[in-house]
Amino acid sequence: MSATLQIDDIFIIPSRFAASPGHTLTRSRLGQKAGDQSPTKNVTPFRMQTPSLYRNGLVALLMAVPVSVLVSTVAAGETVSVGADAVSRYVWRGTDVGESLSIQPTVSVATGGFEFGSWASYGAIPESAGVNEHDLWIGYTFEKKSSGSFSVGVTDYYFPAPGGAGCFNFDGNGAGAHWIEPYGSYTGPEEFPITLYGAMFVHNDPDNSLYLETSYPVALDGAELGLVLGAVAGESGFCGTYGFALVNVGIAASRSIKLNDSIELPVSVSYILNPNTERTFLVFGLGVSL
Repeated sequence: MSATLQIDDIFIIPSRFAASPGHTLTRSRLGQKAGDQSPTKNVTPFRMQTPSLYRNGLVALLMAVPVSVLVSTVAAGETVSVGADAVSRYVWRGTDVGESLSIQPTVSVATGGFEFGSWASYGAIPESAGVNEHDLWIGYTFEKKSSGSFSVGVTDYYFPAPGGAGCFNFDGNGAGAHWIEPYGSYTGPEEFPITLYGAMFVHNDPDNSLYLETSYPVALDGAELGLVLGAVAGESGFCGTYGFALVNVGIAASRSIKLNDSIELPVSVSYILNPNTERTFLVFGLGVSL
């Protein structure tokens, strides 16, 4: 997710979920997302079983595509974005991941409507190492000025915890190393730039958690404001819900400090409320985008 402010996770979202690539405020994820690794439950409202050969191949393909395309794309001179954020807390869909300051590097390549890349989040204290995150994603955006843009894609969430499952463990039902989540979004035209976003885990989550979100950007006094309302649509051990629940309600304000034509420093403050857990957060983020 270059680092432009978006609103999926911490509501500071990675570029991969932006409307140009997935949402439109603009997740460097402060410009994206780690997952709440709550124990999954045995009951699943949205069960979707996939043959192991298919899902293993899907994960392997997702891991291989960004590398192979990156080489050919860079050679062709397409757009490459590099950045990193430091956030006072990594809050993903209303959940504090790691209870720590986090450093979040990202790299992405965009060409012909496609965007693919990698994003990670690492806690600043050893106690938060268990929820370190390293993701891969690929997406495609169809854009038409008069009617807005549609984006589809898939994210591979991997949590490289010390002593945890290795990156080549493709098991399911919460035992593997990879959580696969296809997503789709629509962002309206400039006159009404609302974003509607939906994503569902289809591998390694017994509950097949479904997340739905709407967000809207507002410009005020030279700053970008983003309003967000996000919910989990059913029981989810991954998200800590027992049925439909609002988990991500808030507002984010961001400004970008331009150092020169190629380097910007995105700065943001986000107020986040999780009605389901009755917790609030005020998160500060500072990033660099090249």
